[in-house]
Amino acid sequence: MFEIKLRDSLGKDFIFPVSPEEINISRGKGFETVNILSSGEFDFSNGEKVKEITFSSFFPSVYNDSYCKKNEKSEIPDPRDAMFRLTEMMNSKIPYQLIIAGSAGKVINAYVLISAHNSTFRGGEPGDIYFDFTARTWRKPKIHTQAGKNAGSSSTSRADMKSKSKTYTVKSGDTLSKIAKIELGSSTKWKDIYNLNKAAIGSDPNLIRAGQRLVLPS
Repeated sequence: MFEIKLRDSLGKDFIFPVSPEEINISRGKGFETVNILSSGEFDFSNGEKVKEITFSSFFPSVYNDSYCKKNEKSEIPDPRDAMFRLTEMMNSKIPYQLIIAGSAGKVINAYVLISAHNSTFRGGEPGDIYFDFTARTWRKPKIHTQAGKNAGSSSTSRADMKSKSKTYTVKSGDTLSKIAKIELGSSTKWKDIYNLNKAAIGSDPNLIRAGQRLVLPS
Protein backbone atom coordinates (compact mmCIF):
# COMPACT_ATOMS: atom_id res chain seq x y z
CA MET A 1 0.00 0.00 0.00
CA PHE A 2 1.32 3.42 -0.98
CA GLU A 3 1.08 6.74 0.79
CA ILE A 4 1.02 9.61 -1.74
CA LYS A 5 1.04 13.35 -1.18
CA LEU A 6 1.93 16.59 -2.91
CA ARG A 7 3.68 19.23 -0.80
CA ASP A 8 3.69 22.93 -1.71
CA SER A 9 6.39 25.54 -0.99
CA LEU A 10 4.76 26.34 2.38
CA GLY A 11 4.95 22.72 3.52
CA LYS A 12 1.21 22.09 3.18
CA ASP A 13 0.32 18.58 2.03
CA PHE A 14 -2.36 17.47 -0.41
CA ILE A 15 -3.02 13.81 0.43
CA PHE A 16 -4.41 11.16 -1.90
CA PRO A 17 -6.74 9.16 0.39
CA VAL A 18 -6.91 5.91 -1.60
CA SER A 19 -3.75 4.06 -2.52
CA PRO A 20 -3.50 3.12 -6.22
CA GLU A 21 -2.98 -0.49 -7.20
CA GLU A 22 0.15 0.40 -9.13
CA ILE A 23 2.42 3.34 -9.94
CA ASN A 24 4.17 3.60 -13.28
CA ILE A 25 7.48 5.41 -13.71
CA SER A 26 8.60 5.96 -17.29
CA ARG A 27 12.30 6.58 -17.90
CA GLY A 28 14.05 7.31 -21.16
CA LYS A 29 17.07 8.76 -22.83
CA GLY A 30 16.99 11.68 -25.24
CA PHE A 31 18.48 11.47 -28.70
CA GLU A 32 19.08 13.94 -31.48
CA THR A 33 18.90 12.41 -34.93
CA VAL A 34 21.15 13.98 -37.57
CA ASN A 35 20.91 13.16 -41.25
CA ILE A 36 24.39 13.20 -42.79
CA LEU A 37 24.38 13.47 -46.55
CA SER A 38 25.06 10.16 -48.31
CA SER A 39 25.66 8.42 -44.95
CA GLY A 40 22.14 8.23 -43.51
CA GLU A 41 20.82 9.00 -40.03
CA PHE A 42 22.88 9.01 -36.83
CA ASP A 43 21.65 9.28 -33.21
CA PHE A 44 23.52 11.40 -30.67
CA SER A 45 22.73 11.06 -26.97
CA ASN A 46 21.29 14.12 -25.21
CA GLY A 47 21.18 12.65 -21.70
CA GLU A 48 18.32 11.41 -19.55
CA LYS A 49 14.78 12.57 -20.22
CA VAL A 50 12.56 13.73 -17.40
CA LYS A 51 10.73 10.88 -15.67
CA GLU A 52 6.98 10.55 -16.10
CA ILE A 53 5.00 9.25 -13.11
CA THR A 54 1.43 7.99 -13.56
CA PHE A 55 -1.15 6.32 -11.36
CA SER A 56 -4.93 5.94 -11.13
CA SER A 57 -7.16 6.09 -8.07
CA PHE A 58 -10.31 7.84 -6.83
CA PHE A 59 -11.56 10.36 -4.30
CA PRO A 60 -14.35 8.78 -2.21
CA SER A 61 -17.33 10.82 -1.12
CA VAL A 62 -17.58 8.81 2.10
CA TYR A 63 -14.75 7.55 4.32
CA ASN A 64 -14.33 3.79 4.33
CA ASP A 65 -11.53 2.28 6.39
CA SER A 66 -11.35 -0.76 4.11
CA TYR A 67 -9.62 1.27 1.38
CA CYS A 68 -8.95 4.73 2.83
CA LYS A 69 -5.70 5.36 4.65
CA LYS A 70 -5.93 4.68 8.36
CA ASN A 71 -6.41 7.67 10.70
CA GLU A 72 -7.07 9.97 7.73
CA LYS A 73 -10.84 10.35 8.13
CA SER A 74 -10.59 14.05 8.97
CA GLU A 75 -8.38 14.63 5.91
CA ILE A 76 -10.63 13.07 3.28
CA PRO A 77 -11.34 15.97 0.89
CA ASP A 78 -14.59 16.53 -0.91
CA PRO A 79 -14.05 14.83 -4.32
CA ARG A 80 -15.00 17.92 -6.34
CA ASP A 81 -12.83 20.18 -4.19
CA ALA A 82 -9.95 17.72 -4.62
CA MET A 83 -10.25 17.78 -8.41
CA PHE A 84 -10.42 21.59 -8.45
CA ARG A 85 -7.29 21.70 -6.27
CA LEU A 86 -5.42 19.37 -8.64
CA THR A 87 -6.44 21.57 -11.55
CA GLU A 88 -5.14 24.66 -9.73
CA MET A 89 -1.81 22.95 -9.07
CA MET A 90 -1.54 21.83 -12.69
CA ASN A 91 -2.25 25.34 -14.02
CA SER A 92 0.03 27.10 -11.53
CA LYS A 93 3.13 26.07 -13.55
CA ILE A 94 5.20 25.70 -10.38
CA PRO A 95 6.77 22.47 -9.10
CA TYR A 96 5.42 20.49 -6.15
CA GLN A 97 7.21 17.91 -4.05
CA LEU A 98 5.76 14.50 -4.80
CA ILE A 99 6.30 12.03 -1.97
CA ILE A 100 5.37 8.38 -2.48
CA ALA A 101 6.14 5.99 0.36
CA GLY A 102 5.69 2.24 0.40
CA SER A 103 6.21 -0.45 2.99
CA ALA A 104 9.95 -0.46 2.27
CA GLY A 105 10.34 3.33 2.50
CA LYS A 106 10.10 6.20 0.08
CA VAL A 107 9.66 5.17 -3.54
CA ILE A 108 9.73 8.72 -4.90
CA ASN A 109 10.71 12.03 -3.35
CA ALA A 110 11.08 14.54 -6.18
CA TYR A 111 9.83 17.87 -7.43
CA VAL A 112 7.34 17.49 -10.25
CA LEU A 113 5.10 19.44 -12.59
CA ILE A 114 1.57 18.09 -12.90
CA SER A 115 1.07 17.57 -16.62
CA ALA A 116 -2.41 16.00 -16.70
CA HIS A 117 -5.24 14.56 -14.66
CA ASN A 118 -8.44 13.07 -16.04
CA SER A 119 -11.72 12.63 -14.16
CA THR A 120 -14.26 9.80 -14.52
CA PHE A 121 -17.75 9.61 -13.01
CA ARG A 122 -19.21 6.10 -12.70
CA GLY A 123 -22.85 5.17 -12.50
CA GLY A 124 -23.88 3.48 -9.28
CA GLU A 125 -21.16 5.26 -7.30
CA PRO A 126 -22.56 8.77 -6.82
CA GLY A 127 -20.16 11.31 -5.42
CA ASP A 128 -16.97 9.30 -6.02
CA ILE A 129 -14.58 10.69 -8.64
CA TYR A 130 -12.05 8.45 -10.34
CA PHE A 131 -8.96 9.99 -11.89
CA ASP A 132 -5.75 9.36 -13.82
CA PHE A 133 -2.79 11.41 -12.65
CA THR A 134 0.39 12.25 -14.61
CA ALA A 135 3.42 14.21 -13.40
CA ARG A 136 6.85 14.88 -14.84
CA THR A 137 9.98 15.35 -12.76
CA TRP A 138 11.22 18.93 -12.61
CA ARG A 139 14.84 20.07 -12.77
CA LYS A 140 16.02 23.61 -12.25
CA PRO A 141 17.47 24.80 -15.57
CA LYS A 142 21.17 25.60 -15.57
CA ILE A 143 22.29 28.65 -17.53
CA HIS A 144 25.96 28.84 -18.46
CA THR A 145 27.48 32.29 -19.01
CA GLN A 146 30.75 33.08 -20.72
CA ALA A 147 33.49 33.79 -18.19
CA GLY A 148 36.03 36.55 -18.61
CA LYS A 149 36.52 40.22 -17.89
CA ASN A 150 34.63 41.26 -21.02
CA ALA A 151 31.60 39.01 -20.37
CA GLY A 152 28.39 40.93 -20.83
CA SER A 153 30.04 43.88 -22.57
CA SER A 154 29.33 44.95 -26.12
CA SER A 155 32.79 43.82 -27.16
CA THR A 156 31.69 40.17 -26.77
CA SER A 157 28.93 40.44 -29.35
CA ARG A 158 29.15 37.97 -32.15
CA ALA A 159 31.09 39.14 -35.15
CA ASP A 160 28.14 38.69 -37.46
CA MET A 161 26.06 40.99 -35.23
CA LYS A 162 28.46 43.94 -35.49
CA SER A 163 27.52 46.78 -37.82
CA LYS A 164 29.46 46.96 -41.08
CA SER A 165 30.59 50.19 -42.74
CA LYS A 166 28.81 51.09 -45.96
CA THR A 167 30.96 51.84 -49.00
CA TYR A 168 30.39 53.64 -52.29
CA THR A 169 32.21 53.17 -55.59
CA VAL A 170 32.84 56.47 -57.36
CA LYS A 171 31.33 56.86 -60.83
CA SER A 172 32.40 59.17 -63.61
CA GLY A 173 31.08 62.72 -62.95
CA ASP A 174 30.63 62.16 -59.19
CA THR A 175 31.57 64.76 -56.59
CA LEU A 176 31.58 64.41 -52.83
CA SER A 177 28.59 66.77 -52.62
CA LYS A 178 26.64 64.65 -55.12
CA ILE A 179 27.49 61.42 -53.27
CA ALA A 180 26.49 62.99 -49.93
CA LYS A 181 23.16 64.13 -51.40
CA ILE A 182 22.31 60.70 -52.86
CA GLU A 183 23.66 58.46 -50.09
CA LEU A 184 23.28 60.61 -46.97
CA GLY A 185 20.38 62.87 -47.91
CA SER A 186 22.27 66.15 -47.69
CA SER A 187 25.04 67.58 -49.85
CA THR A 188 26.42 69.42 -46.78
CA LYS A 189 27.66 66.09 -45.42
CA TRP A 190 30.41 65.87 -48.05
CA LYS A 191 32.95 66.86 -45.38
CA ASP A 192 32.02 63.75 -43.35
CA ILE A 193 32.83 61.58 -46.37
CA TYR A 194 36.04 63.48 -47.02
CA ASN A 195 37.23 63.18 -43.42
CA LEU A 196 36.73 59.41 -43.49
CA ASN A 197 38.60 59.02 -46.80
CA LYS A 198 41.18 61.83 -46.62
CA ALA A 199 44.10 59.44 -46.77
CA ALA A 200 42.80 57.93 -50.02
CA ILE A 201 41.59 61.16 -51.67
CA GLY A 202 44.47 63.44 -50.75
CA SER A 203 44.53 67.12 -49.86
CA ASP A 204 42.04 68.20 -52.56
CA PRO A 205 38.47 66.88 -51.93
CA ASN A 206 37.56 67.60 -55.58
CA LEU A 207 40.06 65.07 -56.88
CA ILE A 208 38.16 61.78 -56.66
CA ARG A 209 38.52 59.13 -59.35
CA ALA A 210 36.04 56.79 -60.98
CA GLY A 211 36.32 53.30 -59.47
CA GLN A 212 37.58 54.63 -56.16
CA ARG A 213 35.83 53.04 -53.17
CA LEU A 214 34.86 55.43 -50.38
CA VAL A 215 33.73 54.61 -46.87
CA LEU A 216 30.47 56.34 -45.92
CA PRO A 217 29.52 57.54 -42.44
CA SER A 218 27.18 55.15 -40.62
